[in-house]
Amino acid sequence: MIRKFILALLVGLPVLCGTAFAADTVKVGILHSLSGTMAISETTLKDVMLMLIDEQNKKGGLLGKKLEAVVVDPASDWPLFAERARELLTQRKVAAVFGCWTSVSRKSVLPVFEGENGLLFYPVQYEGEESSRNVIYTGAAPNQQAVPAVDYLIKDLGVKRFVLAGTDYVFPRTANKIIEAYLKSKGTADTDILINYTPFGHSDWQSIIAEIKKFGSAGKKTAIISTINGDANVPFYKELANQGVSAADIPVMAFSVGEEELSGIDTKPLVGHLAAWNYFMSVDKPANAEFIKKWHAFIKDPKRVTNDPMEAHYIGFNLWVKAVEKAGTTDVDAVLKAVVGLSVPNLTGGTATLLPNHHLTKPVLIGEIQGDGQFQVVWETPGEVPGDAWSDYLPDSKNLEADWTDPINCGNYNAVTKKCGGAAKQ
Repeated sequence: MIRKFILALLVGLPVLCGTAFAADTVKVGILHSLSGTMAISETTLKDVMLMLIDEQNKKGGLLGKKLEAVVVDPASDWPLFAERARELLTQRKVAAVFGCWTSVSRKSVLPVFEGENGLLFYPVQYEGEESSRNVIYTGAAPNQQAVPAVDYLIKDLGVKRFVLAGTDYVFPRTANKIIEAYLKSKGTADTDILINYTPFGHSDWQSIIAEIKKFGSAGKKTAIISTINGDANVPFYKELANQGVSAADIPVMAFSVGEEELSGIDTKPLVGHLAAWNYFMSVDKPANAEFIKKWHAFIKDPKRVTNDPMEAHYIGFNLWVKAVEKAGTTDVDAVLKAVVGLSVPNLTGGTATLLPNHHLTKPVLIGEIQGDGQFQVVWETPGEVPGDAWSDYLPDSKNLEADWTDPINCGNYNAVTKKCGGAAKQ
């Protein structure tokens, strides 16, 4: 019996040691596509998270423990995002997850994070019309990207006709619904709006660009508002160049194209086309210069670019660290209570503050593509704009507010009826 007891201890020892080791680390989930159509955009977000975790560990970790990155690849497969998210929360026991790019991936994981009471930091501009207790939205809401971009096209460029070109999923469709309503509120006629959707990974743009050229030949200044996502952007921009569509003729205002996407394209024919973000690598600020220096040292490649969603992860990670230190624990309920109202520096010389609706204050920048694949900032807001979860331009949303603090504690509170519209309270 003694031998059996000793043998049982020896057999169980590796498991016990593994458990003890795991208890000495704080696990951080990284949920980004490293393969498939979205890898072009998401791989660099995995890399920057590894850098941020490495930097924090060099500072001594968090609450006296080292941070341990747990990387999974949902492979641009939206149902697989939910499976990998559940794996991170229930099997890997991560304290927080930084991940997703497309809204369909975020929608896929949302029930998992709410059901398991996990914490997701989502780093990409999106369509709004959502506020979850379990998500911190560190990317732009429509009022921090789409609406200011449309204003710039109308007021600064004199655009009268609009092509809304998007990938066929929830972000482009909802964002374009908001943009269309906003355009009509400004007096744009139905006949001056052309809407087109294409599948993920779409590659044959010849007939679509020809249609856009025809639409833009009606004698009114025309622009393309692009919500095309992922690697479909490469053939899209190439076909624009092939058919001689320059920024002077029909400028593109992109919402999902940054430095990383342009790094694989010959950008010389694209000079003058535009993008609306809250950060550009070209921003000349000390904080940004230091971030780029650290990025190049970590990635060991001075040609690797930075972009807006990377800055969003930078902000989100620093907010999470600050909230954990304030709460004295990684417990999700305590961190969610601590994080609202916290502020951290952004990379454009300002401050990002987390609002009760789980959105940030962010500056809005419009950049013009340069021949080297960088953006020259041609317009920006004078300061940070508070993120609005619900659009003022959609009838079903204009009376809704999100506030995850007491006494409201609701993601879709109706300011007229004074009732929560059904968001789950925890």
